Amino acid sequence: MKIEELLSYAKSKGFFWQSAEIYGGASGLFDYGHLGALLKRRFESVWLSYFVDSKEEYHLIEGSNMLPEKPLVSSGHAARFNDILVSCKKCKTYYRADILLAENKVQASEGASSAQLDKMIHDKGIKCPRDSGELTKAKEFNMMIEVDLGPEKADKGYLRPETAQSAYLNFFQEFNVLRKTLPLGLAIIGKAYRNEISPRQGLFRMRELTQAELQIFFDPEHWVLDTKRFTKTRMNVITYKSKKEETMTIDEVCKHNEIPWFYAYHMALIWDFYTQTLGIPPEKLRFLEKGGDEKAFYNKVHMDIEVDVESWGGFREVGGLHYRGDYDLTSHSKGSGQDMSVPVGEKRITPNVLELSFGVDRNIWMLIDLLYKKDEERSVLALPKQLAPYNAAIFPLQKDEKLDAKVEEIYTTLKNNFKVVTDYSGSIGRRYARMDDIGTPYCITVDFKSVESGAEHNTVTVRDRDSKKQSRVKVSELSDFLGKAGM
Repeated sequence: MKIEELLSYAKSKGFFWQSAEIYGGASGLFDYGHLGALLKRRFESVWLSYFVDSKEEYHLIEGSNMLPEKPLVSSGHAARFNDILVSCKKCKTYYRADILLAENKVQASEGASSAQLDKMIHDKGIKCPRDSGELTKAKEFNMMIEVDLGPEKADKGYLRPETAQSAYLNFFQEFNVLRKTLPLGLAIIGKAYRNEISPRQGLFRMRELTQAELQIFFDPEHWVLDTKRFTKTRMNVITYKSKKEETMTIDEVCKHNEIPWFYAYHMALIWDFYTQTLGIPPEKLRFLEKGGDEKAFYNKVHMDIEVDVESWGGFREVGGLHYRGDYDLTSHSKGSGQDMSVPVGEKRITPNVLELSFGVDRNIWMLIDLLYKKDEERSVLALPKQLAPYNAAIFPLQKDEKLDAKVEEIYTTLKNNFKVVTDYSGSIGRRYARMDDIGTPYCITVDFKSVESGAEHNTVTVRDRDSKKQSRVKVSELSDFLGKAGM
């Protein structure tokens, strides 16, 4: 599927589209429609259940979307949260230098300097794609969005560039309020804001984005994890050393690549989430290790989670796993004057941080790209059942007062525990097709046997989206049926 096709599908069904579209749209800003908002909440709920709710020592918090300047100076964002841009001297269009190079089949490392990118653009004779105009010299551009906190300009702040800082700023308070033990996981699902130079590729690069992040604070010498769960798990990994994709177990990742065992365990945890919970084919998923100039300066180990997404042209980043050491708490200790060290046995340590970071919007796009299938017979969004916007749709077989009344009765019974929808328009085949097209796992059809006495009294036909198999289910057992199906 091409980007334009996916955007057209998403808009026509009510998933998402550009913000302020009646005014021509806004680059890098998207609104979620009625189905998109439901899908997004489902993803967030499944992510929370898998990574956070399963651990007693992990907790969901919510931080402010705006931060004063000082924490972002301490974290390094004020100085380092930069992209490198060039602009056309003729049409004044701005471009990210590395993306412009990539579009001209020139690969630059993530850590390349302005001077290095400038030389590469000059050596390749790259011009403005719009009008072939000459480009300005490359320069750094800080992507944080500045805000005034109060009436005085001196009270400067920023929209947070990532949700992670909220976890670091709240760690010491949460550690003391809870049981003063490690590990301690703080999860945040929320907005981050980046003044992207050239947002593109739908939900891939946005100015306002949603992140789902888990920051785990731990003592690397005393962290007990049951690795037996993933002993046989095999993952696709491109290490910084080998530069080629290999299939590895946890033991092989640790043995050959000097990667800590707790890090490899979380690689397998993420692998299981994508392949088993989200249903992503293993051949479409891999870890890409960053090193040298490509690795974030604060990371000891840095892996991108990549998925092969056709509309994005191949493997692209949808999340990351980062071993950040004690950089974050040490930086905020220095900047705030607050000692962030905590007691562990007879000593005090500054906890290390393992970060599991996921771009919610990117994952929503990825799911639609991979799971929307179209053939001569039908179009199906084959989402895992627990992610589908609607759990079930309820139809009358045809227009009839008795059937309509039964549909309303079933809807009223189910609506408090499930997200259900009714549809009275068109043939039964068309209604099935509409629900397949938006990923609804089950269609419940009320027919005349549902309202008449006899052996089939008070039963309905339930159609499975994936198999198209139909079965009779008692109306009184519909709640149990949907519950057992994972709704």
